[in-house]
Amino acid sequence: MTIQEEIDIDLKEAMRSRQPERLSVLRMIKSALTNAAIEKHGAAGGLADSEAIGVLRRQVKQRLDSIESFEKGGRPELAAKERKEIEFLAGYLPKPLAENEVNQLVKDAMAEARATSRADLGAVMKIATEKAAGRIEGKKLSQAVQKALER
Repeated sequence: MTIQEEIDIDLKEAMRSRQPERLSVLRMIKSALTNAAIEKHGAAGGLADSEAIGVLRRQVKQRLDSIESFEKGGRPELAAKERKEIEFLAGYLPKPLAENEVNQLVKDAMAEARATSRADLGAVMKIATEKAAGRIEGKKLSQAVQKALER
């Protein structure tokens, strides 16, 4: 089952069980996924799970930025609402990689790309990103690859 199908099922369940907070977040997710699919593939297209994960990560990042703004502005109740939305979103994201898994993934990618210096960063990142399949943020993966290439 794809992420979009899972969200559709959960949306119907939230309607049936009358969970307004969850329903609101699921509708927002569905809208963001639909907009991304239309943008990428046209009206008849859908998103692959990797693309859907990217949309979900952007939604989480938006919420984190909002939390920071709300806390600076003295609105803790709105920050709490955003945190609750992040919890709902996190349920659809894959389990993040542990540090030792990231290190192993980077080593494998370096071996596959036959990387020996920082000049090979792009090739290693391409392989590592594919293997990570959205289970780590690009920035963290890039830092791990750079660190490994410096050794």
